[in-house]
Amino acid sequence: MVFPADALPQLAHYLAGEFDNRQQSLTDPIWYLHLRLWLRPLPRSLFDQGYSFFMEQISVAAATPPYRQRVLHLGLKDGGLWGQYYGLQDPLAWRGEASQPQRLAALTPQDLVPLPTCALAIQADLDTGWYRAHPSANTLCSFTYQGQTSYVRLGFEVGPNDSGGVLLRLCDRGVNPDTGQLTWGPAMGPFALLKQASYSVDQPT
Repeated sequence: MVFPADALPQLAHYLAGEFDNRQQSLTDPIWYLHLRLWLRPLPRSLFDQGYSFFMEQISVAAATPPYRQRVLHLGLKDGGLWGQYYGLQDPLAWRGEASQPQRLAALTPQDLVPLPTCALAIQADLDTGWYRAHPSANTLCSFTYQGQTSYVRLGFEVGPNDSGGVLLRLCDRGVNPDTGQLTWGPAMGPFALLKQASYSVDQPT
């Protein structure tokens, strides 16, 4: 599929910001934690092309420190949109930087951990403006941290909602590779996070 020239910048614009699922957690508190998620744009020089984001999240109710620090790189591959996740050599060293991003300018490729199984093909619905990112069939993202290997079924959908804002559906779930059972994440469908604040993708802080 041939995408218009503005498809990748539009996707980056949708994702760059702070997201929150407060309404979802109030409606279904048994099934959904109240999460806050940041996708903070990184300097364009970090990769040869495309856009990249430092990501982390918190559980608002638990008032615990931010967790799941990772980097998402968006680009073009074989004529299509794609996303690639990277781990961090020392995630705790970057904890909290999404909301206090001054240090993120110092992030270098040497700080990243390649995760070859953590790639996403991204489809665009040009009529609705929605983007849907999913891995190849039956592919699990795997990564090792502090000697423990984890497996995640990745995915997200993002686009405009009926009220003129941006809605991000986060589909990430931990999976037991032997049984296929969920180990963490929403069992009743994706987290539905509304954008609360937007960040510039052209001149990231």
